Amino acid sequence: MKPLYIIPARGGSKGIPRKNIKLLGGRPLISYSVRCAVEAWAEYGGYIVVSTDDDEIADVARSCGIDVEYMRPASLGGDTVSSRDVMLDIMNWADSRGLDYDCIVLLQPTSPLRTVEDVTGAMKLYSPDLDMVVSVCRSEANPYYNLFETDSDGFLHVCKGPGTYTRRQDAPPVLEYNGAVYVINPDSLRRCGLGEFSLRIPYDMPASRSIDLDTPDDWARAEIIFSKL
Repeated sequence: MKPLYIIPARGGSKGIPRKNIKLLGGRPLISYSVRCAVEAWAEYGGYIVVSTDDDEIADVARSCGIDVEYMRPASLGGDTVSSRDVMLDIMNWADSRGLDYDCIVLLQPTSPLRTVEDVTGAMKLYSPDLDMVVSVCRSEANPYYNLFETDSDGFLHVCKGPGTYTRRQDAPPVLEYNGAVYVINPDSLRRCGLGEFSLRIPYDMPASRSIDLDTPDDWARAEIIFSKL
């Protein structure tokens, strides 16, 4: 396995301004993902790329002990730019420099409770005949039990199944992406978007490590968690 670790960290985050270098537990948020990448690199080798369009974020990443040679072009700094576009640009940059890699490991800074064991655990599940290994957790919202849609007459009906489950424990378990780890086949990524992948397998993570920081409320909960660690 020859991983290309990608840590995306643009400067213009809106939900939590400057979140990628905001201090959480006394450390910049991005440092948690850098640490996981460095520890996984110690086992598997490969290359670590921080993708940022912001000089201050780049300097913070360097202070965490990694080189930042690639800078994201301004055209990929907006909040409507897809993760795929960001990764493809890095792959083109890596290809132009002759870097040899056979999988992408995407580590978003918004998952600070992810551990290196989560990263390497997902990597161990990966094989070249897959499109992606993706980290998931059990979802509290369940389309067989407590998620509903309205029909053409405006009446509610359960999203999936007969609607006869009276206990959550009896409904089929469902999973949701938690945003922590993506191990991606580069050829699949060049071919189509992540949502179009058909050969995806899950890496299970507990809800306790699955916090994903998108809003100020998420950050407040994370501060409480880190105060207890």
